[in-house]
Amino acid sequence: MIFEGLPTTPRSEELVDKAFSRAARAGRAKHGHEAQESMLRTAGNVLSDNLENVVVSWPDFGFDVDPFYYELADAIVDVDRLRQALSQVMWASRQIEDLRDEYTTKVRNSDVDTARKHRKQAFARMADVMDQIEEDLRYIGDSRDQLKVLPDVKPDEPAIVVAGYPNVGKSSFVNRVTRASNQIAEYPFTTKGVQIGHFERDHIRYQIVDTPGLLDRPADERNDIERQAVSALEHLADVVVFVLDPSGDCGYPLDVQLELREEVRALFGEEVPFLTVANKHDRFDAVQAESVDATMSVTNDENVERVLDMAVEAAAFEPDLPTRDGEE
Repeated sequence: MIFEGLPTTPRSEELVDKAFSRAARAGRAKHGHEAQESMLRTAGNVLSDNLENVVVSWPDFGFDVDPFYYELADAIVDVDRLRQALSQVMWASRQIEDLRDEYTTKVRNSDVDTARKHRKQAFARMADVMDQIEEDLRYIGDSRDQLKVLPDVKPDEPAIVVAGYPNVGKSSFVNRVTRASNQIAEYPFTTKGVQIGHFERDHIRYQIVDTPGLLDRPADERNDIERQAVSALEHLADVVVFVLDPSGDCGYPLDVQLELREEVRALFGEEVPFLTVANKHDRFDAVQAESVDATMSVTNDENVERVLDMAVEAAAFEPDLPTRDGEE
């Protein structure tokens, strides 16, 4: 996953202590001008290199981050604020490099006592630069801690998003079609575990996503973070399967379920195929034909594979196949 491997972000004070401690050790191994220059270059390199590593470890939100993950990240942290913080840290890295080079020249052109004063002055200015980015480093670290637990979704693999009210059988359906080979985890945008399962058809791996806490209630009951997380799903879905329970055993009348269905359908728009599936068909006599595309009973394992086949067919995913050189 794109944020999972991000390293821990050091705090400003921690980096300064590390840099100056290494500088002191480097200085003890030399004498005179060499000692002052060695301390100066060591501190400058430790600070500038570590700050640059903080920045380059992050993907470029403008080019490397898929719209799904961009929206999801922005639902949890302020991506604009994060990008600004990363920019400030890179600025600090360059400033410290410039200070290192500026004062290295001064040290070389001074007597030993003056060289020591120049080195101390350089350390003070480097510490001042680090103070200026203290909040930026803290924001980057906090963002990393929140984003590293985002779901491991592959935007380049076809995805089936399952929606519907609680207790209609969505999770049972996901468990059944993935043979329980799914990932369930707590994510910052919902208090319930998001399920991500996988299955294969014709050597293509499909993702199937059940999002309790997001697509299981009307939009006016979602908070801002949840609404933006739903927006992220719009970038991911190749097909939406909306599960109904016409028996009413789920605790929600059929007309209320159908209202949510139309809201979810409008959310994803006409470009995303949309299937309505009535679950628990062993518990009700009939459903109006115009209301559903298929019926099934997950409990009795009836028509489940047929529904999955319909979803795969609706997704109409065509993988990018390698071509021979020279062929179009």
